[in-house]
Amino acid sequence: MTKQEALMRFWGDAFDVTVNVPDWVALERHISSRLRAGDGFSLATINLDHLVKLRQDRRFRDAYAAQDLVVADGNPIVWMSKLAGRPVSLIPGSDAILPLVRIAAAHHKTLALVGSTDDTLAAAKTYLEREVPGTRIVATIAPPMGFDPVGGSADEVLDALQAVDADIAFLALGAPKQELFAAYGRGKLDHVGFISIGAGLDFFSGAQVRAPAWVRAIAMEWLWRAVSQPARLIPRYAKCFKILPVELIHALKLRFGAAQGTPAREGK
Repeated sequence: MTKQEALMRFWGDAFDVTVNVPDWVALERHISSRLRAGDGFSLATINLDHLVKLRQDRRFRDAYAAQDLVVADGNPIVWMSKLAGRPVSLIPGSDAILPLVRIAAAHHKTLALVGSTDDTLAAAKTYLEREVPGTRIVATIAPPMGFDPVGGSADEVLDALQAVDADIAFLALGAPKQELFAAYGRGKLDHVGFISIGAGLDFFSGAQVRAPAWVRAIAMEWLWRAVSQPARLIPRYAKCFKILPVELIHALKLRFGAAQGTPAREGK
């Protein structure tokens, strides 16, 4: 089995997504290579909620197809990769922020924070600059309510990123907006790296409290979050559990060579 064939895939009637960055070493290699070359990129963090949205939203499918790099965000993704015999490491968007900021600082690259609120972004900026010496955050942009990730308001954000010469934009817009904006921005600013991180900046600023380390260690962060925000998250998690049987069958097909089609290349 070649390295290409060993990549983890998730597919449906209208999508086929490959986890093409299998671990932290590969992530550092891909990001560092692009930063050295001055090449842009877009990075998405696939999880069960994204797999639900991929089944329902054509624009989200198109946005995912445009992502250069995809990592595994969520223990179910990791468990299914092991079942498929194509193991990948857990790389949640929230956990990836500090390592990626360190890589950017080592390459003397500038950063922008996009999403959330002005207060959250200011607090996150202070935190990151304190934690990672050499960090240069040149813009904090909180888009207004009703932000269109592929319309005029998106162009305004891209103009702002270009004006400050940002090399990397961390996107805390939530799915599907952040992936839509990353795909749109990737086509407009080919030298910028767009990284979708969900609620990561909220944790740094204190706007949200993340589950304790011991809860994350036993893979129960989802339950912690569900209890914290039941009205919003319990329906979401119910949809995620609903697709698990199909995804488990897909994993077994990958393990025993019954999957159709060809997976994407590692690191497009």
